[in-house]
Amino acid sequence: MMRYIGIIGWMVLVLLASSCSSTKTVKKSVSIEGMTETEYVETVISNASDCSALTAKMALTLNLDGKGDTKVNGTLRIKRGEVIQLSIAPFLGIEVARAEFSPNGILVIDRMNKRYVQVSFADLGTLLKVDWNFHTLQALFLNELFIPGKLQLTSKDVSAFGLEQLPTGIWLDVKKSKRFRYRFLTEAPGGLLLKSRIELDGTPYGLSWDYADFQPLDEGRFPSVMNLLLNGGKRPVKVAFKLSRLSTNSDWEAHTQVSDKYEKVELEDLMKILLKK
Repeated sequence: MMRYIGIIGWMVLVLLASSCSSTKTVKKSVSIEGMTETEYVETVISNASDCSALTAKMALTLNLDGKGDTKVNGTLRIKRGEVIQLSIAPFLGIEVARAEFSPNGILVIDRMNKRYVQVSFADLGTLLKVDWNFHTLQALFLNELFIPGKLQLTSKDVSAFGLEQLPTGIWLDVKKSKRFRYRFLTEAPGGLLLKSRIELDGTPYGLSWDYADFQPLDEGRFPSVMNLLLNGGKRPVKVAFKLSRLSTNSDWEAHTQVSDKYEKVELEDLMKILLKK
């Protein structure tokens, strides 16, 4: 059963690598399907779902060594501005591990061994020397453009993006970068967001978050497949989400209460366990 807390622990580390702050350049002016740059970026921003909650069954595939895949089932739940929950339940819907992200921090629960890790984003920043951001992670899960430090984008944020038209699609870059570069691949003319990419300038480190197989959700479309690729380590880390039974159901508890029978484990201890695997 140790592999399930390993899966959820590695998921936490991969997802945290996606929520840093900063960005980069502007591209020359172009016209897209008769639209100005401003009109096109407004289209992409307006495509964001306005749902306050999302739930889905989740088939999760994790590849850490470039060889074999580890596959488990679970549930993804999101309440906008409150929480992102990843639940691992491989046997008859019985949860064995959970990761919960909120604006205050992260909770990882190992139900099989009755232990948990709880850490604030402030403490994470001190430990890992990175500025973590819940709202960036939320935008990645919800298939939305984002600007580090912004809670939610509006039409007033159009000027924050530069635009480049390539054969692969329309790339949007967040301007005024320092260390990190944030890029978004979109599909014209509808402005569908196909890929979010975060790169650390001058290094091989980067995260690519791809979206595919869009399904109806309320009055819009939402990706039922998300593929993550984390580069820069000894081996690339790949994570795939296959979502089903998508809904906007919000009838569930946003925050998990940990039993007093569980032992609290420090984040450093969890990382040591994962690095040994």
